[in-house]
Parts: sequence; structure tokens; C-alpha cells
Amino acid sequence: MTQAEAMLETYPRDIWLDRRLLAAGIATVVECAQTCTACADACLNEPDVADLTRCIRENLDCADVCDATGRVLSRHTGDNLTTTQSVLETCVAACRSCGDECTRYAERYAHCRVTAEECRRCMRICEEILAAIA
Repeated sequence: MTQAEAMLETYPRDIWLDRRLLAAGIATVVECAQTCTACADACLNEPDVADLTRCIRENLDCADVCDATGRVLSRHTGDNLTTTQSVLETCVAACRSCGDECTRYAERYAHCRVTAEECRRCMRICEEILAAIA
């Protein structure tokens, strides 16, 4: 059981979404934020760091959006589905952009390959949650 699942199981009221899907979403966006942060750091340590400026920016933006998405998904009091939907849509867009940028470097840098894959995984779970709340 993940920490997100454990916390959702302790929530004293009904939650607007299947708890397993929600827990998977929270865990995935948190993992994606960490992956993107680590990728940006790895890019900063590459010898040709100047060529990776856009990749670094995409990673940091995606990490921030994923972090915010995880926090919003972790709140359940007064369900604000409009905000939740907007944050999820933004997360999908940030992950798409970051994943596309990291894919450009995936053959050269393993950290970019891993990040591109993680961004795609995060996009899929956010899209699944969006479909469930639509």
C-alpha cells in the first residue's frame, strides 16, 4: 500500500473519485515531479549544459506543475472539480511538453529517456482521472 492509499483510506468522508485511481494519480504526479527535478539537475551536470537550457526549463516547469497537481488531488474538502480539472489539464500539457523535449535527448542521455517515459505515464493517469470526473 502506498502512502497516498493509506491516507485516502483514513479519510473520514466519501471521496468524489475511486480511491485507488486517485491514489495512483497522486503517487504518479509526485514521482514525475521528482523525476523531472532530478533530470534538470542531471542536465545541469552535462558538459554541454548550454544546449540543454530548454530541457532544463521544461523539466522544472513540469516538476512544479506535477507538485501542485499532487497537492490539489490530495485535498477533498469542498471538492472543487473545476480547479481539479484545470490543474489536471495543465499537468497533461506540461508532461507532454517536457516529455517531447526529453525525447529529443533520450538517445544521448539516459536521464532524459527515463524522464520522457515518466512524463508519458503521468499524462496517461491524469487523462484517466479527467475522464473519470467528466
